[in-house]
Amino acid sequence: MAKSNLVEVVVPRLGWSMDEGTFVEWLKEDGGQVEVGDMLFVLESEKSAQEVESFDEGILRIPPDAPIPGDPVKVGQLLGYIVPEGESPPFENRSESGRIETSKERSVLNSPQDIEVVTQHREPRSSSARSNQNTKISPRARRLARDLGIDWTAIRGTGKDGRIREEDIRVASKGSNTPPLTKEKEKSFSLPGRYIPVTPTRLTIAQQMSAGINQAAPCTLSSKVVASKLVALRHKLKLNTDGILPSYTDIFIKLIASALKEDPMMAGQWHDKEIFLPTEINIAFAVDTESGVCAPVIQGADVKPLSTIAYESNALIHAAYQSRLKIEQIQGGIFTVTNLGSHGIDSFTPIINLPQSAILGIGRIQREPIVALDKIEIQHTMQLSLTFDHRVIDGAPAARFLARIYELIDDVENFLHP
Repeated sequence: MAKSNLVEVVVPRLGWSMDEGTFVEWLKEDGGQVEVGDMLFVLESEKSAQEVESFDEGILRIPPDAPIPGDPVKVGQLLGYIVPEGESPPFENRSESGRIETSKERSVLNSPQDIEVVTQHREPRSSSARSNQNTKISPRARRLARDLGIDWTAIRGTGKDGRIREEDIRVASKGSNTPPLTKEKEKSFSLPGRYIPVTPTRLTIAQQMSAGINQAAPCTLSSKVVASKLVALRHKLKLNTDGILPSYTDIFIKLIASALKEDPMMAGQWHDKEIFLPTEINIAFAVDTESGVCAPVIQGADVKPLSTIAYESNALIHAAYQSRLKIEQIQGGIFTVTNLGSHGIDSFTPIINLPQSAILGIGRIQREPIVALDKIEIQHTMQLSLTFDHRVIDGAPAARFLARIYELIDDVENFLHP
């Protein structure tokens, strides 16, 4: 009897800490041809949404009891099959017991080989649920629908082939009578409103932010710095840069990387009764997206020129906006930069991104009178806020680190263009 080349499509492990995720959408139709290297489906982990690649070729077949968009799924859970042309998938050949006959050959896409496979028996979904699975909706539109409490299955998309776009969700939210995603819970007081589900990304943000306060000993130092030379440098870069213009955040990434090279203890990480000192200088920076804040990482920022940092950060920001950041692009950071200056914020208290021990908050740049050499001058100023983990770093060393950042800002052009 000839051996079948049928391959099971299962939920991969997107990072070693992942146990479950959220199924976002199929990128191929049931019965469609799949080639090696095709993006097969989108899976949202606790950190990002990621397209999963196929390492096999054949015809995609989706069982009637397969997860639909928005369903929670466990690592190793069966999603579908890739079968040779002309061969039937197992769910079309059910045994008398009603269980699906499965193949011994299992292909885990983009995941380690030691995954514990989750097998389960479920009743086939109703026709309405299957029709929801075939409804096309972009990942950004789905997240927006969750946040606004919109039932997107009742919306007619205006995109290609009826695909539901972000704009469709926004239009539906204006005067729409669509029901909330979850039922109203009983309360002891009569406050009008509704509950919306917490996405895996929002849950991760909540856990990470809570840990930065409850599991560390955070302390924040804030001070004002004269930023006129920084402003002058960026104006010069505007005139002389042909490619991507470095942002203020890019410049700070470079300055902080240099300061960390001089003072590696600021990158120390508390590990039980030991302090871990990283040997690579990888700087994370906060990016505001529709699904929540994330912190992609510039690897080896100390050895990269400013132009390369600007190019890489621009690519990472666009990937974050499209929920296409890869796991390796958000791991390995030893220090984080967060900039709320563009939102008109003068000063704030940033929260440590554990296991890191420090984060720098950047406030807005403004012009104000400054006394210099007994004269009043109009200068550009900005406030910087350094939050550090007092378990690892004491106040005086943290203050010296912040002072070093000030020194680099005051000599920024010579530092970047010696």
